[in-house]
Amino acid sequence: LSFDDCLYLPEIIRLDRKHFLALIRMNAGAFALGRCLQGCKTPAQPYPAPPTNVNITLNLSDQANKALNTPGGYIYTGGIIVARTVNPSPLWVAVSQYCTHLGSSVVFQTTNNDFYCSEKGSVFAYTGGVVTGPATVPLQQYSVQYTPNTNGGALKITG
Repeated sequence: LSFDDCLYLPEIIRLDRKHFLALIRMNAGAFALGRCLQGCKTPAQPYPAPPTNVNITLNLSDQANKALNTPGGYIYTGGIIVARTVNPSPLWVAVSQYCTHLGSSVVFQTTNNDFYCSEKGSVFAYTGGVVTGPATVPLQQYSVQYTPNTNGGALKITG
């Protein structure tokens, strides 16, 4: 068929400008929706795996660990966040450092005594359990044992 032949095709087959643009918008919308839905897929494990076979000793007199002497203080060590809770105090807790939603490092919030991920807003209890999502998997919790000594004490983290 030539271009001139197309001009004389029945109205059902021919598209005027209005219908042609409507089809373009609909296809563009479908493409955009598909890309959005594809972006919402959650990978099998989008975060680093929690450390295993943990056996860490932290001397509380070491400069690197000084934050743990103050309620609300926290440090990162070996993929773990260790924090000193505000209430009950003194209580040290240790959980995996990375949010189970997208893998960002969590921080300890003194005001709420919990762990917070600033990337998407997930909140975890100081025990590691999910308080609010989008995370659905808790943070791995580790055992913390405090041993007092003349240098300010030591924490042994295992799990």
